[in-house]
Amino acid sequence: MKNKIKVGIIGYGNLGKSVELGIRQNKDMQLAGIFTRRDPSTLKIITEGVQAYHIDQAKDMTDKIDVMVLCGGSMSDLPEQGPYFASLFNTVDGYDTHAKIPEYFNKVNKNALEAGKVCIISSGWDPGMFSINRLYADAILPEGKTYTFWGTGISQGHSDAIRRVKGVRDGKQYTIPVEGAIEAVKRGEMPELTAREKHKRVCYVVAEEGADKEQIKQDIITMPNYFADYDTEVYFVTAEELEKNHGGLPHGGLVIRYGKTGAHEENRHTIEYKLELDSNPDFTANVLLAFVRAAYRLSREGVSGAKTVVDIAPAYLSDQSAEELRKSFI
Repeated sequence: MKNKIKVGIIGYGNLGKSVELGIRQNKDMQLAGIFTRRDPSTLKIITEGVQAYHIDQAKDMTDKIDVMVLCGGSMSDLPEQGPYFASLFNTVDGYDTHAKIPEYFNKVNKNALEAGKVCIISSGWDPGMFSINRLYADAILPEGKTYTFWGTGISQGHSDAIRRVKGVRDGKQYTIPVEGAIEAVKRGEMPELTAREKHKRVCYVVAEEGADKEQIKQDIITMPNYFADYDTEVYFVTAEELEKNHGGLPHGGLVIRYGKTGAHEENRHTIEYKLELDSNPDFTANVLLAFVRAAYRLSREGVSGAKTVVDIAPAYLSDQSAEELRKSFI
């Protein structure tokens, strides 16, 4: 059997654990190590024979890992870790702060080019799979408008942002689409919608003992790039209530392109791509792993620099040969 892609994981939270499980379903990959800021001895790794290391040890293992998957949060982890690890490894991440992706790309790209590494950023499902579908739809129907709706579901990135607020012990954030907006789009009205008109955000927060709840609420609802542009509700609950009522991690979403063709734009067309996810981290992990394969192949071809999902040919994501793809999918 051909050599397997040796995959490392930075961060062992929900996403890191899902990446570990996902590797089991990809027969051309093997887990080479897990890296954490915690005490490595406290991690309960599922994969037999795999060791946990402190994150500071990663720089000494560049010869043992083909692609490193970065599983930290987009608010404060990846802005530091993305450029740093781009100097050491081929990497894949799911950086999802849309407004800052160009800035993040440039920082990662600089270090990746200098180190001769391939670093695929923002490769979850949005940004990621939704990005690809937005591009396809826009290219196919140039006269039209694209809409993206998220939820109903728990956003890992926004939940992470809540947990970074001073006085917050734990928290979950639901993104909820505004049904009236979706209906207007499907009727072909092509409305101009603000972020606030498309979604609302509902936060369930466990506050630390003695914390100023009103200040926590204000810090959340005014947070730029996450909550400031939305109608945001904040509810304080106990840790037990959070676990009982909000213990899962479902999510999903919808990309709709409504376009017109014909001599008088008389023909109407709708392109729709929909996701319904029982587990946001499980699905995201599997998207990341598909792009791990792409990063590995591109690196072996001598490519370097940062890439986004729209830069990658679809065939690079599959473990099948070009001949098999032509037979099975074309």
